[in-house]
Amino acid sequence: MSVLITGATGFIGRRLRRPGERILVRRPVDDPDAVVGDLGDPAAFHCAGHADASASSDPDAHWRINFKGTRHLVEAAGRAGVRRFVFLSSVKAMAEPGENRVDEDWPGEPATAYGRAKRAAEDAVLEAGAKYGMHVVNLRLAMVYGRGGRGNLERLARALRAGWFPVLPETGNRRSLVHVEDVVAAMRLVAEREEANGRTYIVADARAYSGRELCEVIRAVPPAPTFTWGTPAWALRAGGRLGDALGVLLRRPLPLNSEVVSRLLDSACYSPAKIERELGWRARVGLADGVREMLS
Repeated sequence: MSVLITGATGFIGRRLRRPGERILVRRPVDDPDAVVGDLGDPAAFHCAGHADASASSDPDAHWRINFKGTRHLVEAAGRAGVRRFVFLSSVKAMAEPGENRVDEDWPGEPATAYGRAKRAAEDAVLEAGAKYGMHVVNLRLAMVYGRGGRGNLERLARALRAGWFPVLPETGNRRSLVHVEDVVAAMRLVAEREEANGRTYIVADARAYSGRELCEVIRAVPPAPTFTWGTPAWALRAGGRLGDALGVLLRRPLPLNSEVVSRLLDSACYSPAKIERELGWRARVGLADGVREMLS
């Protein structure tokens, strides 16, 4: 299979690429397999996007890059005769799950500009697949982590190990996540399996973890933090509300606000049962091994 990867210099794209596969870049690079262009060029795997999922992020950027860019790309791919197109979406393309463990059929609309753009992009991918007879798949990724990432788990790990952020209290919340190597395995699998055509799958570890569990796994990786401290949930939530108020006064979001605290203490739990049942995919990288790799 001849492959062109968009977003190949990013966190997931770097892991996905194999020798000889072509990449789409915005500026010339010293790589014989690089193609200079924008998101209007044909591709097989699509890893490029605007990944800020916070409520304060730029909605125009999400619509322009995550929706319009994807739509242009998948249409160009169909016209060029590309046979298979795998799109990296997000669980944020779904309504917020609250305390439920939800699957792809969870009703409701996305809560953020990022999620709405991703959901519209999913629809564009499926429409282009039907229009051009192209094998297309949407993958809704839970929080992706691993070495080189810049997501929430990586930020939490840096803060804990530096000693300036508290160990989270046990609230019984459940957060879904998936290691980047398992994401790459899912992408390769759905590109090859005919029964994946036209499907949308959640990609997540079968087990979800509380914020406290994540902290304990991070702290267990040598060298252990020399200074650790904890704080109750009520104090974190109060700090988040204070951050909200100060953010309004300063006209910019602060590092600690109610949205950030919610990500730490509340649930966001998603079921990968559909891709497990239909394709036999399983997350293979356990949390302890994944965190060790992330911090190596």
